[in-house]
Amino acid sequence: MTKTKGDRPRVVTLRVSAVIEETADARSLVFDLPDDDRFAYRPGQFLTLRIPGGPTGAVARCYSLASSPDTGEPPKVTVKRTVGGYGSNWLCDNIAVGDTVDVLPPLGTFTPASLDTDLLLWAAGSGITPVMSILRSALVRAEGRVVLYYANRDQESVIFADELRELADRYPDRLTVTHWLESLQGLPTGARLAEFAASYREYESFVCGPGPFMTAVTTALAGAGWPRDRVTTEVFTSLSGDPFAAPEPIAAAESADAARVEVELDGEVHALAWPRSRTLVDVLLADGIDVPYSCREGECGSCACTVVDGEVGMDNTGVLDQEDIDAGYTLACQARPRTDTIRIRF
Repeated sequence: MTKTKGDRPRVVTLRVSAVIEETADARSLVFDLPDDDRFAYRPGQFLTLRIPGGPTGAVARCYSLASSPDTGEPPKVTVKRTVGGYGSNWLCDNIAVGDTVDVLPPLGTFTPASLDTDLLLWAAGSGITPVMSILRSALVRAEGRVVLYYANRDQESVIFADELRELADRYPDRLTVTHWLESLQGLPTGARLAEFAASYREYESFVCGPGPFMTAVTTALAGAGWPRDRVTTEVFTSLSGDPFAAPEPIAAAESADAARVEVELDGEVHALAWPRSRTLVDVLLADGIDVPYSCREGECGSCACTVVDGEVGMDNTGVLDQEDIDAGYTLACQARPRTDTIRIRF
């Protein structure tokens, strides 16, 4: 088990307390709430699960929390089978009540800065999972309106259908749910998406689903003049490595060619040697510092930080666009030093 500062395990082992069959190809795993203050999460965040027995050993996969942190319910992730997807099929075929799963604490940036705003939520297929968490928290904690546009292949594919119906009945003045079924209406076009969005120009948009759906929605919103800072998207990719594995100890030869870095994290400043062969996440973990990370492949944004002084390079810019990079943002799991002294702020 990976250890962190203060000898606290970063990996959390959760017990499965319930398995819910949502549709023919999707199931939810409900976990006992751990007695761990680091497990507090925000609506829309995800867990990284360790799944045993992959082609090259254990694999890691990210699954969004469908539960709301504001309703007192236990944490729940929803997994939909994907063709050829080892992780999703293993979880759907093997996990039972009483089993335990190793996870990394909740992370992710697909979460509103504030729920005190009107929300336009877009989901397709299992993309409803983090959207459902945001929707339910907004209805419980805030007073704004919530509009959900939810696309699926057919009626049998709609995850959380009954719960959405109940919420719409409970909050008729605040929640509007629009279902789009490909079997009846075909694929949603950019023109139809833009037409739908036109009534909600002052709302903040969150988009999650398959790549073509998210591209269609974001393109439609951009064409309609939607401000970029009011559109948030969520993207998951299959991880090739094992983010649960501890980094190799830093050898003396590596330290001989090291930059000096000051890292501000959780109100503390850490001064470290940063070997040019190592990423910042590896260096922090090797020193026992509990740095936020999930995929360690540059694809989730959980380790995003700001370069205050100095310069770093990144192997994979991943979820960052050029505007983010120009503003000084970097991914700690991809960053390596380019200058002799660097200051970083999380």
